[in-house]
Amino acid sequence: MSRILTGIQSSGKPHLGNILGAILPAIQLSEQTGNESFLFIADLHSLTSIKNPAILRENTRAVAAAWLACGLDTEKVTFYRQSRVGAYHTELTWYLSCLTPYPMLADAQSFKDNADRLADVNAGLFIYPVLMASDILLYDADFVPVGKDQKQHLEMTRDMAETFNRTYDETFVVPEGRIDERLMVIPGIDGQKMSKSYGNYIDIFLPEKELQKITKKILSDSTPLETPKNPDNDITFKLFSLIASESDTEAMRQNYLKGGYGYGHAKQAFFEVLKTRFTKERELFNYYYEENPAALEQKLQEGEAKARVVAAKKIADVREKMGIS
Repeated sequence: MSRILTGIQSSGKPHLGNILGAILPAIQLSEQTGNESFLFIADLHSLTSIKNPAILRENTRAVAAAWLACGLDTEKVTFYRQSRVGAYHTELTWYLSCLTPYPMLADAQSFKDNADRLADVNAGLFIYPVLMASDILLYDADFVPVGKDQKQHLEMTRDMAETFNRTYDETFVVPEGRIDERLMVIPGIDGQKMSKSYGNYIDIFLPEKELQKITKKILSDSTPLETPKNPDNDITFKLFSLIASESDTEAMRQNYLKGGYGYGHAKQAFFEVLKTRFTKERELFNYYYEENPAALEQKLQEGEAKARVVAAKKIADVREKMGIS
């Protein structure tokens, strides 16, 4: 049996990129025979940037609702908030920090991206890779689905696990990454990676009129309607191809190539396929997020009880190996 672990930060309501790149692939893995999945909301990580308690709670609820809306079966997986098992996560973070060299953390892309404004960098951001390692190693994860931007952090996790195992004894599973090359980077409406920080994301849970307004903002060039277009250079086509059927994608490709098909037509088609593809998810999100948050809370608490059992056992082993039990 393989244990799969995935986390997503509670930095806001999950957007299309989060859903296609992390949530749906993780749910699909959890449904495969022989897999045991631990899926969590990384609300401790969010504290590096979010200082408003009300916003953090709201974001966490939105992330949980999105997972459930996308079909997560909490009977098959361990689904939890990182902070509710937080004492074990932060304790292991300290132990691993004492074995992790400063240059490794200083080389982390998450830190280097902010190195030109060090006054804004908090210690939490600097040791972010150590907390991420704790999130993974605490549960003996065999595989961790990651995007391109997290590959380096996973390599650091592997280094930390190997260092601990050499220093004390075989304690941690050294995890491997799983990357879906097709979904490695989901483009935003401006062509950059879809991200809340860029403000270029698509929120599939918006009311229909607002969702359509966002799709109309997808960046396109000024090629006239009647002129043939290269679909591979167009953002709308790339997004459409990620959620539409192969036959519909090929039909749109041919429309681009023959001309007489404008970007407005493509954006409308993308909006329609968004509505159709995520009809059930939009309904379930409203149920858990707006109508019945108590049901959501119950599912989280049940998962957190299961996660604590696993985490407590691993921490007891770590303490014993380090001589502080």
